[in-house]
Amino acid sequence: VGGEQISSIGRGLCVLLGISLEDTQRELEHMVRKILNLRVFEDESGKHWSKSVMDKQYEVLCVSQFTLQCILKGNKPDYHMAMPTEQAECFYNNFLEQLRKAYKPELIKDGKFGAYMQVHIQNDGPVTIELESPAATVDPKQVSEAE
Repeated sequence: VGGEQISSIGRGLCVLLGISLEDTQRELEHMVRKILNLRVFEDESGKHWSKSVMDKQYEVLCVSQFTLQCILKGNKPDYHMAMPTEQAECFYNNFLEQLRKAYKPELIKDGKFGAYMQVHIQNDGPVTIELESPAATVDPKQVSEAE
């Protein structure tokens, strides 16, 4: 952020969190459970998809990413489904707090909410997994049609 390194992690997960207008405490708790228990790492014998970030005692880097709530209207991105900044910042901080309570606080890192950041990710695999909370199963096409 502004040429200064805010945080970094070694092995672990980089979570890009898009917060929707419709997200509640229920979705937050679901995502915390899923992120911490998702089996994406190999075990000691090399078996893939066997261990979670908690099993391996790895770190988690969280980055608030409102652009994940984008709906394209033609070629123009529309972010009306993203939670407004003040409300989203509170939600994001609560998300971090819940992660820290459920795991080891010193292994949960984050950037700076709302800041323009240079995020460098070294993807191992590469493996990228999109997680959505149960309430987020709304088809964006349905949203556009309802408007």
